Amino acid sequence: MTAKQKKTLLRIGVALFFFIVIELLPLHAFFAEPYDLYAEFALFLIPYLIAGYDVIAKAVHGITHGQVLDENFLMVIATIGAFALVFFPESQPHMAEGAAVMIFYQVGEWFELYAVGKTRKSIADMMDIAPDYANIEQNGELVQVDPYDVNVGDVFVVKPGERIPLDGKVLQGKSQLDTSALTGESVPRVVEEGALVTSGCVNMNAPLHVEALKPFEQSSVARILELVETASEKKARTENFITRFARFYTPVVVVIALIIALASPFVLQTSWSQAIQSALIFLVVSCPCALVISVPLSFFGGIGAASRAGILIKGSNYLESLAQVETMVFDKTGTLTNGTFSVVAIHPQSGVDPDLVLSMAAHAEAYSDHPIALSLKQTYEGEIDSSHVEDVVEEGGAGIRARIGNRQVVVGNTRLMEEEGISWSGCELMGTVLHVALDGSYIGHIVIADMIKSEAIDAITHIHKAGVEKVVMLTGDRAETAEMVAQKLGVDSYCAQLLPQDKVSRVEELLKTTSEKGKLAFVGDGINDAPVLMRSDIGIAMGALGTDAAIEAADVVLMDDKLSKIPFAINLSRKTVRIVWQNIVFALGVKLAVMILALPVIGIANMWMAVFGDVGVTVIAILNAMRALMIRPEHGENTSASNKKTLNVGTSHTNTSPDSSHANTSNANA
Repeated sequence: MTAKQKKTLLRIGVALFFFIVIELLPLHAFFAEPYDLYAEFALFLIPYLIAGYDVIAKAVHGITHGQVLDENFLMVIATIGAFALVFFPESQPHMAEGAAVMIFYQVGEWFELYAVGKTRKSIADMMDIAPDYANIEQNGELVQVDPYDVNVGDVFVVKPGERIPLDGKVLQGKSQLDTSALTGESVPRVVEEGALVTSGCVNMNAPLHVEALKPFEQSSVARILELVETASEKKARTENFITRFARFYTPVVVVIALIIALASPFVLQTSWSQAIQSALIFLVVSCPCALVISVPLSFFGGIGAASRAGILIKGSNYLESLAQVETMVFDKTGTLTNGTFSVVAIHPQSGVDPDLVLSMAAHAEAYSDHPIALSLKQTYEGEIDSSHVEDVVEEGGAGIRARIGNRQVVVGNTRLMEEEGISWSGCELMGTVLHVALDGSYIGHIVIADMIKSEAIDAITHIHKAGVEKVVMLTGDRAETAEMVAQKLGVDSYCAQLLPQDKVSRVEELLKTTSEKGKLAFVGDGINDAPVLMRSDIGIAMGALGTDAAIEAADVVLMDDKLSKIPFAINLSRKTVRIVWQNIVFALGVKLAVMILALPVIGIANMWMAVFGDVGVTVIAILNAMRALMIRPEHGENTSASNKKTLNVGTSHTNTSPDSSHANTSNANA
């Protein structure tokens, strides 16, 4: 609670104390009629002015600056009118109600400020990732400097317990990093020499010497904070509707109140006091605070809950659109799969050492930086002496030939084996099959595959449960492999053999099949997906921590590669929108009911009902709106779940058919 909030709360408490004391005083015992009413009038002005002097000042300021129909003006007119009813002899005194309206209006205003402040503080605490300083070594000592003063190439030191101030590369040291503030991931990340580190993470164990790779204004933490700060500027359609609605709602109600006050005594033959009281009730109820406050607060809370889970939503308009997703399109490689190739099996011929098969293949690929070549060299534990590798000839779409020492090695697909006149053995495993021949004799084959993420199947299941009607997979794989992966994942359809430029046109075709109110979301790993992310209704970039292009192009950014965050984001958006409409229906329903009951022909409503219709509804709507900030992942939406296991059920551009080759995987990241 801020000092201002404490001061306001104290003022409300003092005003409420005087109100209760005056209400309990037997003024008729001290004053004869009608002087007891005048005494009551004067005494109730004390709590009224204590609670509402600033409201009166704001109303006067609004009148002098052309902003007449704001809530301050309405409250002042309504409460002064309640006090003025004492001058109508036939009416009951309403000074207590006038003072009470002002006190409880201030209670509502205080509660609004407290709720908004608490929500903003919750988000600020979650996103308190901006480092205050960087440690630079000067003359053998560590000096704290502003992160803005650190240049690219400078080396800074991060002590245990400190936040990494800039994106960089570890030059010295080994430690664990707490990335939870950015990704929502509770498991620490181990970094050592050569590892890339992201600003905003907390160093946990040992000092790290890090070389700055970006200036602070371009660092991940600066970009993330900018996204969170500007999210409130991109308003949802519902927010814009409420803003426009409030502009017309309040003036219309004020006009109706004037008509009731001036026309009822002539048309309905009601007393002037009754007509004015009905008009005052209309004025109190006409304040649109419950809507104007609770709707943006709900969206702000939803964005905050997403931020806590490592999901950055760039605005309430995207949060609202996410709730309307009926088609979700996934890029396969790097999104549904790990995006990296791994050796999953080595099948030597009888009597042949598996290590020999792997060694010959790894040496033959010694000069290649192809993803499959890299996976072979990473799997091979021995040292590769490239000086012994000569006469390397790559056969496009087939494989590679090389001389290793005085031995001839051929590595590739079945077509290359047939060209060499070498008999080969088939394989039932899905993946890229590399056949290996040594000196003209077949010695075995190696199976390499891109691995489906272990949580992918569950994530697709929960996306369907969240209400998404169609899940589509885009891939550069051959149709056979794509069909098998699609069946394993449980997606509704797939598009295979796509080049990178084909994805945009395919998404445009899918956009035409969505309903008028439905939205299409595209999920990619943010590497080559910027055009598709921007073309879809909602672009979701996964694993975008430190990926500038993805953060720029996407509307929703997942700070790691947890697929479980997608169904959580969808459910969060739908719960948030549900809360918004609950507040709209509740607030308008109660206000309309009070207005109807306040009409002179009915005359049931009183000023206390008007107070509830304004302040009570506002408080309830704010409490309901704050629920959005409390939304947590449900079972199956564990946003910090580990993702270590993988399933070998497919690969990019791979198949065990005779045409399968490692050259066919060159578009694996397509």
